[in-house]
Amino acid sequence: MPRRTPRTALDRQRTPRRFPKFLGAASICALIAALLSPLTQAAAADSTTALAANDYCGGQCSDILPPGQNGNATLAQILLNQAFGIQPDHAEDQLGPYNNLASGAATLTDAKINDFFNDASFGVASDQVASSTAPGGRTDVTIVRDKKTGVPHITGTTRYGTEYGAGYAAAQDRLWLMDVFRHVGRGQLTSFAGGASSNQGLEQEFWRNAPYTEADLQTQIDNAIANNGARGQQALADANAYIDGINAYIDASDSGRYFPGEYVLTGHKDSITNAGTIDHFKITDLVALASVIGSLFGSGGGGEVNNAISLLAAQSKYGVTEGTKVWESFRERNDPEAVLTVHNGESFPYASKPDTAQGEALPDAGSVTQEPLVYDRTGSAATATATGASATAAATTLTSAKRGMSNALVVSGKYTASGHPIAVFGPQTGYFAPQLLMLQEIQGPGLSARGASFAGLSMYVELGRGQDYSWSATTSGQDIIDTYAVELCQDDYHYLYHGACTAMDKVERTNSWKPTTADGTAAGSYRMQVYRTKYGPVEYRATVGGKKVAYTTLRSSYMHEADSIIGFQMLNDPDYVKSPGTFQSAVQHINYTFNWFYADSSHTAYYNSGDNPVRAAGVDAEFPVWAQAAYEWRNWDPTTNTASYTPPSAHPNSIDQDYYISWNNKQAKDYTTAPWGDGSVHRGNLLEDRVKKLVAAGGVTRSSLTKAMADAALADLRAEDVLPKLLKVINSSTVTDTTAAA
Repeated sequence: MPRRTPRTALDRQRTPRRFPKFLGAASICALIAALLSPLTQAAAADSTTALAANDYCGGQCSDILPPGQNGNATLAQILLNQAFGIQPDHAEDQLGPYNNLASGAATLTDAKINDFFNDASFGVASDQVASSTAPGGRTDVTIVRDKKTGVPHITGTTRYGTEYGAGYAAAQDRLWLMDVFRHVGRGQLTSFAGGASSNQGLEQEFWRNAPYTEADLQTQIDNAIANNGARGQQALADANAYIDGINAYIDASDSGRYFPGEYVLTGHKDSITNAGTIDHFKITDLVALASVIGSLFGSGGGGEVNNAISLLAAQSKYGVTEGTKVWESFRERNDPEAVLTVHNGESFPYASKPDTAQGEALPDAGSVTQEPLVYDRTGSAATATATGASATAAATTLTSAKRGMSNALVVSGKYTASGHPIAVFGPQTGYFAPQLLMLQEIQGPGLSARGASFAGLSMYVELGRGQDYSWSATTSGQDIIDTYAVELCQDDYHYLYHGACTAMDKVERTNSWKPTTADGTAAGSYRMQVYRTKYGPVEYRATVGGKKVAYTTLRSSYMHEADSIIGFQMLNDPDYVKSPGTFQSAVQHINYTFNWFYADSSHTAYYNSGDNPVRAAGVDAEFPVWAQAAYEWRNWDPTTNTASYTPPSAHPNSIDQDYYISWNNKQAKDYTTAPWGDGSVHRGNLLEDRVKKLVAAGGVTRSSLTKAMADAALADLRAEDVLPKLLKVINSSTVTDTTAAA
């Protein structure tokens, strides 16, 4: 796969060309796990490669993350690739095995699983060590990389050293990608990587949703630490050590001249003199990175204005009563035939349609306009083509990433051949090279895990396995974003807050760029501007009943991007996660919207995370409401953006259900999610039907569950779920219309 000189910051994060269509439905990161009890593990060690003392997987944990572990390439390596198609080591060596699963699944056996996956056991056999590094010359941490995949195995004797090593390893594998996304999160990508339309679109879309100042980023850190006691202090120490490791690699690669070649191609470094700088990371960069990931994968809701527009259109065409029925039929809030992750009949009401809606602020027909974001365009940014291209680029990138393809299949030990639970996890973040995720193993005081983490946030494993348990996530998308109509007063930049005319807060970001080798876009600049209210950033303007309003979006995780670090810290702590209950307790600390799955040697579990606000009685979460005290989230404090949230027991959750499946489908009965499409025809049916049959037959194995995943990925939902019903209707009676019969 030749690597061309990148034109934009995201060219090296493009779709690998050899992925077949099957992989669009399969997972980009996969983990297969069958955890064993300590006694079984000891017996397994007799017949397999010697296992680490703290590894209870018995050689039965596997993972893979194509295209490859190495996401960095020096300038020389990029030039070699252009001239001869030569890839750096471990840049795409996981792509082939993963790709081959499409054709090899039919004959898959447990013994052949690692023909398509990596052995995810802890540690590296002595004859498989490719390198051993003491980062920064430290004596309290070692990074060992294996020959097969180059995955870093980080082992520390101190907590600081362990996290330092995690930061160093992350920079070794993803420095350029990490730098790109910290600038995306700060709304500064074009100034960093060039003014290409895709770069403009990315920074505009993300900064519109999270227009943070440096003070905002630091405040989020301070609050997260202050509210979490000793764990908060430990998280701060871990993050600072992690950043020290990143910066140590930056300094070492700069002096050794083996930093990613994109820094030369984008004009930050000189290829001859080595002049120029690679800016050190700081702790607020981690919050900026987290805001990007949370916006892409961990937030649901915010479409209330478009919902209102479509409802009004339906009512205009069919009348209020029939139009509302038409709209509700397409919305499918609580379709009784929808496939469910918690399928035992338990109800978890959330964001349901109220009997009588209160406080709705539907716009007057034709009055809605989107709030402008970009001003004072100059140079290449001033053309109509550039304006349209940036919007299209943002929509294309975000639609692809937000499409939601993560999946999970978990079966209780009651129905497996081994008597232990089996899980096949497939977290999906889109197809990029290098991937947004990276694999690692991290072992140190209070830390013991292997799996995938987002580049730049890998102080902990976020999806993977611990010593005797495994876990993963899919995007859930329940509604944690509401739209408020703030009534304007005095002018367009003041609004009524509890009766007082209050000035909006204006936040600005000015970016400029010039042509580089990587991006030849002509010089240009623009200024981004967002007005913020206590009810969140302004997104639209309109009139409601003739009154001028601004529509704002309030997200429960807004100004709380750092809070979830505590949950991930707990997931990596072998002294904390000891059972399904402690696992659920850990992920309850994650305020983003995810479905979390768990398996150990005896139990399985599921929990839906997210700070679900308690809405005022009668508020319909589908539509905008007036920004008035009566319709605010209960106990909402605008200073901290905190409120009352639904208790853990109200979130869909389960322990030891016969099986769980998820393909971003509906979580449980009466639990309404923000995305449309949770109806009787859903791709989750493809997993549900296959796993249900396996469980009914019993004797499920790692290979048979993996086959079910792969087979569902290759299936056509329309042909399998829709066509048979259509044919049944067609064949139910004789066709007398000769035209129709033909």
